[in-house]
Amino acid sequence: MEQKRKMVGGDSLRNEDAMKKDMISELPEALLVQILSSVPTKDVIATSVLSKRWRSVWKMVPKLKYHVSAEDAYRSLILHEAPVLESLHLLIEDKQGRFDINILIGIAFSRHVRELVVDLLYLEDQKTIKFPSYNNNTLEVLKLEVEGHVLLDFPSRVCYNALRELHLEHVKFKDEASVCNLLSGCPSLQDLVVRRNSNPDVETYTIDVPSLQRLTIEDCTNWADINGGYVINAPSLKCLNILSLCFIDFFCLIENAPELVEASILGIPQIENDNILASLTSAKRLYFDLPVEIKYPTGTIFYQLVSLELRIKGRNWWNLLSFMLVSSPKLQILKLDSFGREVYPVVCERNQPKCVPECLLLHLETLVWIGYGWKHKDDEKQVATYILKNARQLKKATFPPTYMFTPTYNKQKEREERLEMLNELDSVVRASKSCHLSVLTRFYYL
Repeated sequence: MEQKRKMVGGDSLRNEDAMKKDMISELPEALLVQILSSVPTKDVIATSVLSKRWRSVWKMVPKLKYHVSAEDAYRSLILHEAPVLESLHLLIEDKQGRFDINILIGIAFSRHVRELVVDLLYLEDQKTIKFPSYNNNTLEVLKLEVEGHVLLDFPSRVCYNALRELHLEHVKFKDEASVCNLLSGCPSLQDLVVRRNSNPDVETYTIDVPSLQRLTIEDCTNWADINGGYVINAPSLKCLNILSLCFIDFFCLIENAPELVEASILGIPQIENDNILASLTSAKRLYFDLPVEIKYPTGTIFYQLVSLELRIKGRNWWNLLSFMLVSSPKLQILKLDSFGREVYPVVCERNQPKCVPECLLLHLETLVWIGYGWKHKDDEKQVATYILKNARQLKKATFPPTYMFTPTYNKQKEREERLEMLNELDSVVRASKSCHLSVLTRFYYL
């Protein structure tokens, strides 16, 4: 009898285990599809061999990412049956697959794709392929990361009515009209990322998008032989980021950006146009290292500016800082970065304002100076002293640890000179009685 109970008990346990093992197959298909949406696509497709129940579940998964040959992606996309393809990421590295990319994009568009990412790995001898000029009313996100191997040729305006986010990374446009025909066909576009390298494809890159709110431009093209740059007309623009990595001059005309809140403009040694500062007057936060030789527009006032980060460079950097202090009556936070600044044999010319700027008298609360005293002494000490003596509302002035390249002369001497500068700052009579001076004397050698 006891043996029979054990046998019965054993059968019960086995049945219970079998039920547990098969419980996932009993879940509703919608839930299975949701679970599979977070699984790598190759593993999703592999579930089709588990059982008859699983044979077609993968075909309804709305998010697919292929890191395979284009032929494998083509075979599975043809079998895919989801009415709406929420996301498709194509990471193609075989040469033949690049020529089939248009077919894959066509299939994706026919599946009402909402997010499409095309990532072509770099191949030096790869020929350029042409991106198809299909119209689409469901695509919301398009990211092209193609290392210069995709040509955008739009002789007429395309139509991407639902597109909200567009990344154009290392694509090549046939001409300036193709740029305009693409962007003008995106009436809902809010985010645009443009990354360019190598030789420029078009001289004037016009970004005329009334709905655009965020724009990022990273440019390392070689502008040495032509006069090229950007024209920006974006009345709804709130955030602007421009980074140049090649130190070649180009122009940047910001024609219309009255709603701008935040702007970062870095790595540009010269800008040919003079209106760059005037076009940033609505911003609340600015971060830039604009050329100190730039002209300062008369009467320009940054009424909304509360935070300014300025990379110090060039001889007469104080003139730029002085202009910004005078022109920013509500400035509360000032961050200066002189790390890596060039050394000049002549001390910079300091033209102090005739009157103490309003922001120093009434609003400036925070001062941070990175790299203070790294290579410079007299000019930086005088500027720091001027601010401390006049900023009546200053609550905290911070001079962080210095990061230095390993010097060729005595490290101890370098340290002593730095400590002497910091001690001199600590002895400055400050306009604000409540100002906390945070002077950090540690050193880090790179």
